[in-house]
This record gives sequence, structure tokens and C-alpha cells, in this order.
Amino acid sequence: MAVTIVGWGIVLLFLVRLYQLFQPLIQMHILKDGINGPLTAGLRLTPLGNAVVVSASYLLQAVVGIVVLIGFLHLRRWAWVMLMAWTGFSLCIALIDYFYSRPNYLVMASDVIIALALSQSDVQRIFGIRMDPDEPAR
Repeated sequence: MAVTIVGWGIVLLFLVRLYQLFQPLIQMHILKDGINGPLTAGLRLTPLGNAVVVSASYLLQAVVGIVVLIGFLHLRRWAWVMLMAWTGFSLCIALIDYFYSRPNYLVMASDVIIALALSQSDVQRIFGIRMDPDEPAR
């Protein structure tokens, strides 16, 4: 049951990242007009350049999320480790955003649920993270 909850949590976070991917592009009218200005002004990003960089980072997060989801559904140990590290990092970023008055409660709730589900001993045994003392090593 916990593995299913985590899988749905990853799908939910993927959908949130897709929304975040397109939001700056829509606000700057990039999807309608294309990139019609400079991305940088000297060493600084223009608002257009910032929107492109932010969208690119969310695209990368969405792609990594798909790879982790596939590994997670195949019960790969690396997927559990990467997902736990990713969840911790994402929760730290969400908390920083919370303190700077830009909270994303959906991401925060998903991260907490995923972290709690991954921490269960049954889930850790399924992925080979935790073993009983009398269990043979894999």
C-alpha cells in the first residue's frame, strides 16, 4: 500500500512540475510569441531569460521524476535512495519558499507523505534498504 501511495505522490509531483514548467512561459507569452528578445543583459538574466531558465529547471525535474518513477515501480534500490534524497531536498526548498511567503502546500504535503511512506520498514525491506538480522544479504 505504501509503495502505491508513493507512486501516486510521484505522479502528483510530476503534474505540479509540469504546471510550473508552463506557468512562466505563459506569463511571458513565450508559447504564443516565441522568444522575441534577449535572454541576458550583460551577465544578468532578463525577465524573459529568467522565465526560460526556470522552465528548463522544471523540465529537468519532471524528466528526473519520470526516471525515478520507472525505477521505483521496478522496485530498484537506487530509486528508493534517489527518491528519499530528492524528497528531502524538495522539502527543504518548500520550507524556504514557505518562509519567504511563497508556500506551495501541495508540494509540502506530498513530500511529507512520500517521506513517511518511504520510511516504513516494510517499504525499506521491499527495496533492500533494511534487512532483518537473520535475513541473508542480497
